[in-house]
Order: sequence, then C-alpha cells, then structure tokens
Amino acid sequence: MTSAIVVGSGPNGLAAAVRLARAGLDVTVLEAADAIGGGTRSSEMIVPGLLHDQCSAVHPIAAGSPFFDEIDIASLGVRWLQPAVDCVHPLDDGSAGVVHRSIDRTAEALGDDGRRWRQLFEPLVANFDGLIADATQPIVRVPRHPIAMARFGLTAATPATVLAKAWSDERTKALWAGVAAHTLYRLDRPMTSAVGMMLLVAGHAEGWVVAEGGTQTVADAMVTDLIEHGGRVETGHRVTSVGELPPHDVLMLDVSPSIAASIMGDRLPSRVRRAYARFEHGPGAFKVDLAVEGGVPWTAPEAREAGTVHVIGGFDEVVAGELAVHRGIMPERPFVLVGQQYLADPSRSVGDVHPVWTYAHVPNGYTGDATEAILAQIERFAPGFRDRVVGMAVRSTTEMSVYNANYIGGDIIGGASSPTQLVFRPRVALDPYSTGVEGVWLCSASTPPGAGAHGMCGANAAARALRELGIA
Repeated sequence: MTSAIVVGSGPNGLAAAVRLARAGLDVTVLEAADAIGGGTRSSEMIVPGLLHDQCSAVHPIAAGSPFFDEIDIASLGVRWLQPAVDCVHPLDDGSAGVVHRSIDRTAEALGDDGRRWRQLFEPLVANFDGLIADATQPIVRVPRHPIAMARFGLTAATPATVLAKAWSDERTKALWAGVAAHTLYRLDRPMTSAVGMMLLVAGHAEGWVVAEGGTQTVADAMVTDLIEHGGRVETGHRVTSVGELPPHDVLMLDVSPSIAASIMGDRLPSRVRRAYARFEHGPGAFKVDLAVEGGVPWTAPEAREAGTVHVIGGFDEVVAGELAVHRGIMPERPFVLVGQQYLADPSRSVGDVHPVWTYAHVPNGYTGDATEAILAQIERFAPGFRDRVVGMAVRSTTEMSVYNANYIGGDIIGGASSPTQLVFRPRVALDPYSTGVEGVWLCSASTPPGAGAHGMCGANAAARALRELGIA
C-alpha cells in the first residue's frame, strides 16, 4: 500500500492528509504540538467555559473553499454562523464604514459611494464559484474562468492606495484600507488590493462567518474524515530530519520554507535551498485575548453588532501604520483587528462575560509589549472599555513562534505579501508545491493560495502528489 507522511496538522496539512487518504494512501500525520490544528486551534484561555480562537477566527474564504465543498465539511460537523454585521471600521467622530453580507445593504450604508461599491463587487460576487475555484490555485496557470479572473485580476493588481480613489467618503476609504490591511504589507505597492478584494467578494458571497463551537471544529472535522479513511494522527511528535522518518512514498510538509530546508537538509537541491533561504517573512502579530463583561461599548452602534472591527483611525492613519510596520517601526497607534465571534456564536460566552479576540500588526520579531497600545486603541473608540475587562491572555511575536513554529517572528500569514511573493510563493517555479525532491511536497500557507483556514494549499499539493503517483 502506498504510504504518506504529513508533517504538521494545520488546516493545510490535514487537507493534504484527507485528500491522500481518500485516494487510498496509508496516511500518518505527525504534529509537534500536543493538540492538532495549528492556526485553527480553540481553547478556554482565561475563564472556564469562555471559548477563544487561538489564531484563525473569521472565515469568509474557508466558507467558500472548493476543498471543503468537495468533502462536504458541513456533514462532518462544521456549521458556519453569520453575525448581524460583517465588518465595521469606526472613526473618531462616531461614524463608521460598514460591510454587510448583502451588497444592497452595504451600498445603502455607504451612501454616495454605494454605487461604485456595487459596480466593483457585484459582478465578482455573481461569479464567485468560478472565481474562488481559480483564485485558490497558483496564479501562473490557465484559468478555467478567464473572464471572472481577468475582472478580478485587473483590480487586484492595483495598489490599495490607488483603488481608494474610487471613493469620496472618508468612511469608505477607511473601511477599504482596513480590509486591504489584512495583506500585512505597505498599501502603496502593486497587488495590495488582492487580499482585500478577495475578502470582500467572499464576504458578500458567503459572509464573514465563524465556526460554531470555535475554529477548532474545522480541524476536528478533517481529522474525523481522515480516520474514517484509515489515516492517523500522532501529536507530540516533532520532526527535525527526514532521516528520522519511517519509509514512505509521499512526504507532505506543512511547514515554512526554512523549516522544510532544515528537515530535508542536503537532499534538497541547492537551487531550492537558496530560494527557501531568500523567502521573506511578513510583519508580526501581537495577540491579546480578553474576557469582557458586557461586551465592548463601541461609540459607533454598528460595531456593537459586528463580528469583525478594524480599530485604527482613518485612511491616512491605516496607510502610515502599515508603512511603519513594513519598515520595522512600531507605530504608536497600530492597526488592531478585533473579533467578536460570540455575537454570531453565543455558546462561546459565559453569562455576560464574552471572549474578545484581538491582535495588532507589529514589526516582524518585535520584542516590545504591544498590550497597552491595543487596549488604548480599543478605548479610543469604546470609552469605558478598560473597566469591563475581567481577564486577558497575551501572546507576543516570540510566543507566536512557540505556539506554532511556522509563525516566524510572529508572521501568521506564511510569508510577506510582496508583489513577487503573491505571484510566486514560495519560489519562482512552475510547480510551487514541489521541493525538487521526488515525492516530497511543501503544502503550508507559504504556498498558493496563502493563509487561511481553507485548506487549499494542502489540497493542491496533495493533488500534485497523486498526479505524480498516477492516481489522479
């Protein structure tokens, strides 16, 4: 029987394992941590019964993942829940830019900018299935839906600062900049509209949803499917060298390029080893989870119903903050992402105490403490917030890489979103998943299509492995 070893049990490692097991391979997943899931773990971090997502939290793209459709992840227990409002970007005057799942409601909320918003996103949402099928594959390929991809690609290639000129209202400009900032790169460079565009298109098509019972359910569902197809998972098993592994026909590496190079050692072709050494990591995430009695008292009423809140000032402040972080400078007022998953999934709360998920964009490897900066940013838009905090858990950039070795310097998105790496990641190659070693494949978020709980990096890499074996 053909055997496969998967190193890492993040969503991509598990997706690769499931696809291989469903094809009849004997699959073993080796996970260094004591718990499965990588960036999809959830736990009770502060108050017993209060459920926090430890990293990945809101899932517009995972909800539309072609691989999850393929395995019918809903039948495996994953249920997506929709908040009343998807995303809000409050401003200092109490107003806010607002994204609803409905384009009609969003256009109405954006006033005079609504018509342009509709013109930009409505055609893409109408062709979302074809768009997501192509967008979750490597960019350098012939698309199956060329018209949808061309429409998306022309806009996605635009610097986010240039696309912002489509709107006149500061609320819309700030809202767009906040969504674009998910790329974790300076926003005046080409391709920096790509991530924001995909998040908004997927959001209008699927919603900025959360997983009922925590993101951990996504990993648990895939493990259930893996076991049903004869696979197994071993936790507490750190792999440092390919030489320590038992005989296998396929090896899938759900790790960063540098860790892959370390595991493979001299077996890796020199050209690939050099490319992996040049791979650039992005800014860090400094995470603070909070237990908040009564929820966050946002000044903007829309934020009190929003699953996601972008906490920073207007357009110029977002652009300046992301540029500073890109240059290795910690901004006084960083971009803070706030998740209020409990609004869609009340089971995560304990009485009137609610889990509030936050992280700030900080320079890669930042050694300072961003806790106060995060709290000050939230207090700025929600006076009295500090008085409601009854507990917190902090994870610095250093602790991020302990939590998950792939998060080098706190980089939670698998590599810098530079124009080159958005097109060619992890290296310039026709097959980005190939390590140049027969039967060995890289399947982490450092490969296309990049970060998220969608599993498509692993599913794509497994498809390549099966094709090489002549099975698919």
